[in-house]
Amino acid sequence: MIDAAVAIMDSDGADALTFRSLGRALDVDHTAVLRHFRNKNDLLLALADRLLREAVSAIEPSNDWRETLRVLGHSVRNACRTHPHVAVAVAGRTVRSEAEFAGADLVIGALLSAGIEGAEAASYYRALVDVALSYAALEAAIATLPADDLAADRLAWSREYQSVDPDRFPNLASVAEHLPDVDDQDQFEVALGLFIDAIEVRASR
Repeated sequence: MIDAAVAIMDSDGADALTFRSLGRALDVDHTAVLRHFRNKNDLLLALADRLLREAVSAIEPSNDWRETLRVLGHSVRNACRTHPHVAVAVAGRTVRSEAEFAGADLVIGALLSAGIEGAEAASYYRALVDVALSYAALEAAIATLPADDLAADRLAWSREYQSVDPDRFPNLASVAEHLPDVDDQDQFEVALGLFIDAIEVRASR
């Protein structure tokens, strides 16, 4: 049932997922779906759990805490990129499921290995998850844009940003030529790397 819901969203977007459309996909009356989910919120939480299970199911903690966080971050990102409409719909949810607990345990275990404990570990865990999910959801939202709009946005880096007035925006103009060369993969690596570096610096204190 959840696989069918994911397929609807992957194909037609988040707005296309209703109990009636899910019933049609399963060739059952929509009331049969309601026997499994009390409301749309329950269905969305189940979808979020499905996304998390996809992200964390195959991950084992590494002896290198940095590598554990890096691999987990990329796995969450890949799951969101695979199912962008699902990611946009559920990225902000707290699922309270086994998959979410498993992901939390991986992150907190890595933080403990780095020397971050107690309240700091709890705070860094929440911050890291928010950063990874926010970035993944942003990418997912971009992926759902109409192709023409997305192309125009990408073209801006090599068109409008290249023609800014250096007298008005001297700092921007000084690096504008490099902006078109920055791709999505670069940005995710930079964001995740900066966060992990900051954890290491704070742990050393």
